[in-house]
Amino acid sequence: MTSYLLVSLTVILALFFDFINGFHDTANAIATAVSTKALSPKRAIITASCMNFLGAILFTGVAKTIANDIVDVANIPDLTLVIIAALISAIAWNLITWYFGIPSSSSHALIGSIAGAAIVAAGFGCINLKGFLNIIKSLIISPILALVVGYIVFSLFKVLFKNLNLSKANRGFRRIQVVTAAIQSFAHGTNDAQKSMGIISMALVSCGLAESGSIPFWVQACCAAAMALGTSIGGWRIIKTVGTQIMKIRPVSGVAADLSSALIIFGASHIGLPVSTTHVISSSIMGGGSAQSVKSVKWDTGKRMVITWFITLPISAVISAIIFSIIKIFL
Repeated sequence: MTSYLLVSLTVILALFFDFINGFHDTANAIATAVSTKALSPKRAIITASCMNFLGAILFTGVAKTIANDIVDVANIPDLTLVIIAALISAIAWNLITWYFGIPSSSSHALIGSIAGAAIVAAGFGCINLKGFLNIIKSLIISPILALVVGYIVFSLFKVLFKNLNLSKANRGFRRIQVVTAAIQSFAHGTNDAQKSMGIISMALVSCGLAESGSIPFWVQACCAAAMALGTSIGGWRIIKTVGTQIMKIRPVSGVAADLSSALIIFGASHIGLPVSTTHVISSSIMGGGSAQSVKSVKWDTGKRMVITWFITLPISAVISAIIFSIIKIFL
């Protein structure tokens, strides 16, 4: 199979991954607004699709990190095959967790898959240890920050708006949620769509079709469009889990969660670090819920999410390693 055909296959798989990411992860961004009826499902999906596209088209920092900081591209002889195996693995894991309604991390799945296939292809030495550890740290620290910030923001809301009539407050915060859901979706686009851009750029660089560190505009546009299209399909299983099974979300807690998670995601995108929007949004909801009442959070659901988050990276690495080995047998 020629290198151009392999690159073409890589682009198709990366765009399909972005499409799945659109209905898998973007569902988290609109779950709070849908659950509080601030937005109808249709309006929420349209808003999320548009804002995801804008966020994806305007940022490239995370894409460059994915392209350069996980593995040492120059030391992997079968890089395109590694990328193909990683994408198949990440897509498979995303579909499995989506089917069961578990809000797992697409970021963990993709990063673990790249590492697993690369190690089989070229050994542990091909891992860019400093960059890889920085990415892992960002994936670990971001949900903890989101939990804390969510708690603080909701606590401030309780103090600032304690004298407001409940029904009046709910009406006001529902209107605000229309804006915060849009901000949340834009933030998601600035980070999650970048991951596929980075993958495609790796493949292009490996075949001499692009310069290292550059993200061609057509790659940005295609990834942004694929994620927006995926978002338009909707992810109702994930929306149900995030919007109803963590805690009963009221408009005020929805706004607190949206603002908290958007802040964390924007910060990560600004410094070019990938984070899991699933982790960040779910943790923000739990943080705000804890400030409201520790008993109001359904911690069993949170525990199930945390277990999935921890097992995603190693499982996707193993799946990817197996897929790469199978591909090598036939090529």
